[in-house]
Amino acid sequence: MGFKTDYARVHGHGAAGEGLHHWWSQRITSIALIPLTFLFIFPFGRALGGGHEAFVATYSNLWHALVAVLFIIAAFSHLQQGLQVVIEDYVSGKAARTAALLVNTLLCWALGVAGVLSVATVLFSA
Repeated sequence: MGFKTDYARVHGHGAAGEGLHHWWSQRITSIALIPLTFLFIFPFGRALGGGHEAFVATYSNLWHALVAVLFIIAAFSHLQQGLQVVIEDYVSGKAARTAALLVNTLLCWALGVAGVLSVATVLFSA
């Protein structure tokens, strides 16, 4: 029997020792997504009807490209963390859970990198 209080035993740690970091990271990305969504949607919406030239003109602007990259990073990070929680809660079986977590992480990273490279291609080719 230890002499630690309940608070001292669980201070900042979940079962894997990552609980608090994961919780804070998810809250920070959700708060960051509020202004980034508005800053991303308005230029994107203006460029929608204009075809390829309108997108190149919009995202060759450094400010719009930076906002798009930050939005993509925050959105896919938040998506990955949210799906991780759902998978951990609802997928039974260790092998299936591990496979689902691996696919989740790889897919979110791949889509995020593809989005960032797409914006960078438009920014640096114009």
